[in-house]
Amino acid sequence: MSETKGLPIIVWDFGGVLMDWDPRYLYRKVFQTEEEMEYFLKEVCTMEWNLQFDAGKPFAEGIRELSAVHPKYSDQIEIFYSRWIEMIHGDIPGSVEILFDLKSKGYQMFGLTNWSRETFPLVRNDYRFFGDLDGILVSGEELLAKPNPEIFELLLDRYGLDPKNCIFIDDSKPNIEAAQGLEFGTIHFQSPDQLKKELHRKGIL
Repeated sequence: MSETKGLPIIVWDFGGVLMDWDPRYLYRKVFQTEEEMEYFLKEVCTMEWNLQFDAGKPFAEGIRELSAVHPKYSDQIEIFYSRWIEMIHGDIPGSVEILFDLKSKGYQMFGLTNWSRETFPLVRNDYRFFGDLDGILVSGEELLAKPNPEIFELLLDRYGLDPKNCIFIDDSKPNIEAAQGLEFGTIHFQSPDQLKKELHRKGIL
């Protein structure tokens, strides 16, 4: 797919930008105190541990390995997958409104998400905006995860994009820096209001 109309291409991250995902939505139902929950998420089911699933590792394998290291928390580790859907609080309305506005103005838009191939199908058909994108790269399906530059290069190659004509939106600073290293334009997402201001500043909205 080639670029059209001379408009910039918008590349969206999902979690934290368009989707409200946080393990705390699940684990607040499981632990009796915030302190134990935070310990569990910092020392046991960490974001670094979760990233391996975004890069394609099967949940069954990762859960088995971690439960062997932390048998005390084996039940809580297991529900990281079996009750994963409870970590989703829905979309982020302000961001989705911006996406629909850009769509109505004729912008091409793509998704570049760190997401497990086992869990993304659980939500893909439940949110209209996924279908409004011109293409989606899911890290777990590609066995590559941001901030690895190779997944950005794969997006460019697959859809015939020029990074200098792309605006990449992500809430992760390392991901933003990786994109900048490949000459993407970027917006480091903080909130829907901040995103709207940045898009106005760039003349996109």
